[in-house]
Amino acid sequence: VQLQASGGGLVQAGGSLRLSCAASGLTFSSYAFGWFRQAPGKERVVVATIGLGAGDTNYADSVKGRFTISRDNARNTVFLQMNSLKPEDTAVYYCVASSYWGQGTLVTVSS
Repeated sequence: VQLQASGGGLVQAGGSLRLSCAASGLTFSSYAFGWFRQAPGKERVVVATIGLGAGDTNYADSVKGRFTISRDNARNTVFLQMNSLKPEDTAVYYCVASSYWGQGTLVTVSS
């Protein structure tokens, strides 16, 4: 199983980024997915999750109303649209499915 995250980068506060997670080696439509993040010196925490249905989503309070998780079963890809980014969103973001973790993509938000 491979979870390839991409889309991270440097953005100014208030800006947007869209992360992608391309999954292979699993039956994509049978898995729920999540995005986690780990800021420097902090624990890894869940940001958003999506179940088997596109409407089955959950968000951390810190990102509600700003982030949107979605999935494209035809492309075996999960997305995280991040709007109104804040410096405190700076972290390495990981895509997760069950016990499988991707390599992470770095998001840096400058003030």
